[in-house]
Amino acid sequence: MTPLLRKLNTALLLGAGLSWLLMLAGAALRASAPLSAQWGTVPDTALLLAQGGLALCAFLYERNHQSRLRGTEFVSLLRRLMLGIGLAAGLGAGLHLAARYLGLVAVTGSSVPLNLLYVVNIGLTTYFLAQAYNTWRSLVFFRATQLTRTRWYWFELLLGITLIVRLIIPGNALPYLSVPLVLLALLGVYLGSHQQWVAYLNRKQRWGAITLQGFASLICLLLTFYFLNTQQDPTLVAPSAQRAYLLLMTTFAAFYSFTGLLVTFVTLPTATIFEQKREEILSMQRLAQLIQKGQSEQEVYTLLFDSAVQTVEADAAWLDLYEETGSANLARRIDPEARLGICTLLSDYNIGHIEYLNNDLPNSAGFRALNLPYGSLIVMPLRSTKRHYGTLYLLKEHTQGFDRENLGLLQTFTSQTVLTIENLRLLEESLQNERVKEELKIASLVQESLIPKVLPADSWFEIRWHSKAAREVGGDFYDFLQLSASRIAIIIGDVSGKGTTAAFHVAQMKGIFHTLMLLDQPEKNQPLQPSKFMTMANQALSHCLERSSFITASFYIIDYKERGFAFARAGHCHTLYYNAITEETFYFQTAGLGLGIMRDTSYEKRIKNMYYDYNPGDVMIMYTDGIVEARDGTGEEYGEDRLRELLGRTFYLEAEEIKQAIVDDVEDFTHGQPPHDDQTLLVIKFKSAQPGV
Repeated sequence: MTPLLRKLNTALLLGAGLSWLLMLAGAALRASAPLSAQWGTVPDTALLLAQGGLALCAFLYERNHQSRLRGTEFVSLLRRLMLGIGLAAGLGAGLHLAARYLGLVAVTGSSVPLNLLYVVNIGLTTYFLAQAYNTWRSLVFFRATQLTRTRWYWFELLLGITLIVRLIIPGNALPYLSVPLVLLALLGVYLGSHQQWVAYLNRKQRWGAITLQGFASLICLLLTFYFLNTQQDPTLVAPSAQRAYLLLMTTFAAFYSFTGLLVTFVTLPTATIFEQKREEILSMQRLAQLIQKGQSEQEVYTLLFDSAVQTVEADAAWLDLYEETGSANLARRIDPEARLGICTLLSDYNIGHIEYLNNDLPNSAGFRALNLPYGSLIVMPLRSTKRHYGTLYLLKEHTQGFDRENLGLLQTFTSQTVLTIENLRLLEESLQNERVKEELKIASLVQESLIPKVLPADSWFEIRWHSKAAREVGGDFYDFLQLSASRIAIIIGDVSGKGTTAAFHVAQMKGIFHTLMLLDQPEKNQPLQPSKFMTMANQALSHCLERSSFITASFYIIDYKERGFAFARAGHCHTLYYNAITEETFYFQTAGLGLGIMRDTSYEKRIKNMYYDYNPGDVMIMYTDGIVEARDGTGEEYGEDRLRELLGRTFYLEAEEIKQAIVDDVEDFTHGQPPHDDQTLLVIKFKSAQPGV
């Protein structure tokens, strides 16, 4: 409220108070002969002006409050009116009537008390009618259109003019006001019928509003009876025009309050439907919001079941869900035998999983034999384009219990439920994917930490490597270990499978590699032979490798002092070699079985050692199957022959250049397509000038 409006309201309250005091003083002077003789009487005009001022100030004061309605607190608004000034006005009028009938004037010998009580009642009634009018106005304006508001402003103006005219015209002119009064009453009824607020009452509020409106009508009727009874009271000194004016005001109030009560009664059925629609919308909103709240599938099904039963007011119901949903079935007031009979019958007619409505079960073939205590049935499946989640069954005791609107609402409910369930599953799948991604990220970091960061580099050879995983985490691995000043161990391998499991097995294999190499003691004449390494590695892996998993590997020990190397192959790709003396390019064709395939002592017979003396300028290519099995667009594999021919053309290059030539050739062959398997490549070139040892 602005400061100016606050000052105006203060002035209106002051004006109303002064007007009422003038009326009180006038009544005292008129009713008391001694006071009239000493001070004189107050003319009718002054009392009528005071009456008009009181009504005008009271009504304007209430109107300046705009609306006392807060949100949708309709019952609270009516309660404040009736249990406040309304109750006071009714009690005042009742007290006056009781005093009059009990002969207070005869007892006291003076009419002053009754006249003063009459003026008090005028003040209470005027303020009650002003507040009641503003309350009525607030209710009519709730969700009203601009046209309704404009018409209401004209009604206010005409009502005010009519009351002022009735206050100042003589009594014999009253017939001329009868037609305008009737038209004004009809306009008020028309505008009063715009009570959209009734539709927003729930069941509990509805009866509270009706009770308070009925109480308001009784108060207005009491006030009308009161001012009608005082019209010809000889003990009252009020002007007759004032009495007629007050009677007109209370008559209007009684008429409109009773009309409002009737409108409320007429609107109640619509309000019930509106409330039902609102509950249906809220039910759908709750279903839609469940996924945002992270609810489970069982909670979604429970809400669907409760919402459906409440919406169609079913007498019995159950929800059958398939076992794959992992949710318990829901049921309400349904006999197991009746449930089984209905399901069996629907299955026999092949309509157990389609939408079905039957409003006359007692006269339907098949259902009549079941002797069910129900007359209507709805069957509503929960189905998406890919999956059937379950079926909802709803029953009513009487026939014609369901309609097409019920069917449409249930279709909406079940569609929303299926959508919510699918979203929940997509969300769970997304979370699972996020967890897998996080695990792969961790595995990738672990695998990254296992890759040698520093390659062996000395005066005997050059070595270069290339590695490319087909997924986030691959199964290829390689490692180097300097055994002594003249001995180096090299291992390359491929773990079956991909992802975190493969990364774990890579870590195991590299741990076994470093552990077993501690057994290599050539200074004690106990060098670790490659075949022995493979046998011991197979034995170690048999305790930690899944039965379905295995590892292929090639293991080399290069001895610079001996100018040769020993190696063993456990099912891995054949090593490609270029001999600089004979200028031949060939594969080492050695036997060997993958680690973990055989898990007993017979494995030792499957592994053989091989020894080879290297020459300055020799080139050795170790790789995984992702290189030779790389495919082009037609599915053709890169192959060992293509790799051997490429080495025959590039053997004279440096190790880095040979490696890059192989990588580029594979890339050109596959036309840049992503690899379907991990690719790992090691290129070792023995230098042309070997230092002395």
